[in-house]
Amino acid sequence: MTQVRHERGGAVTVRVLAAAGAAGVTLLTATGCSPGGAAATGAKPGGPPDAAAVRRAAETLTAAGSARVRTSMEMTSGGTRVTVGGRGAFDLARRTGRLKIMLPSGAQGARPGERRPVTELIAPGALYMKNRGAGVPDDKWVRLDTTSLPDGNLVTGGATDPVSAAELLRGARRMVYEGTDELDGERVWHFSGVVDIERAAVAAPPRAQRQLRAAEKGFSGHRVPFDAYLDGQGRLRKVQHRFTFAGSPAGSAGAAGSAGSAGPAASPASPASSSAGGAAEDGEGIVVTSTTSLDGFGTRVRVVMPEPRDIYAGKIAAP
Repeated sequence: MTQVRHERGGAVTVRVLAAAGAAGVTLLTATGCSPGGAAATGAKPGGPPDAAAVRRAAETLTAAGSARVRTSMEMTSGGTRVTVGGRGAFDLARRTGRLKIMLPSGAQGARPGERRPVTELIAPGALYMKNRGAGVPDDKWVRLDTTSLPDGNLVTGGATDPVSAAELLRGARRMVYEGTDELDGERVWHFSGVVDIERAAVAAPPRAQRQLRAAEKGFSGHRVPFDAYLDGQGRLRKVQHRFTFAGSPAGSAGAAGSAGSAGPAASPASPASSSAGGAAEDGEGIVVTSTTSLDGFGTRVRVVMPEPRDIYAGKIAAP
């Protein structure tokens, strides 16, 4: 089951973006840094993987073919915390996947106390959402061009998909080997470090470069701390990124909900007004912690994208 936790006690904004007839969810949190350790320079004595395997994570996942995926994205501001969890599966070779996430209670379009489940389909350059609410018929999908978002859809959809998470690791720097751990009963190797988004974009294949180039615009600087866990075959089993925003996700994007509510970040004609680029309301930075976990490599995955007639072309309702 996917889980959503919503604890009141401060001002936090959870918003559903509406842009060009599409929408996404943005959630934020703060978290601490990884513990120190020995510098990961070259191969680690005693066996694989080494620091180079972290940077090769995207290629290794492509070779793995497919996997089951769990996602978590958390936002903490003041005394309020909002957490969204999701589950699904990805065709890692084709870079397509399906997730089901749960919006927090009070999200736009939901009845009081209802936690709306949203189905997301991820494809190169696009995010599709079903059961969106906000005036969108339940049987219709909304589509978002992910390369038009200032964060490159690394957080907008309420989850960082495993392919994007692995592509970011191409820009890994200052890596530290933290030792071995156990994940789902299997031994994994833990590395921490900092991703340079610009460096990741340069190293990425053309199909991923546009998304990463867009992400360069959305965050406070190009450095993103991470923790990555690889198994004995060099496959990425878990990765956590901590994205920093300059200010409130409400910012200059227009309408924004209060704690536990959601509103569109921009009009359909203004896709650039996403949460990642907003101006600070309270002068404080916000940190998003996004965690992606993979297992069940080789599982059968079939993702069918919506037909044009099934994509909603109307106006997203304002709160």
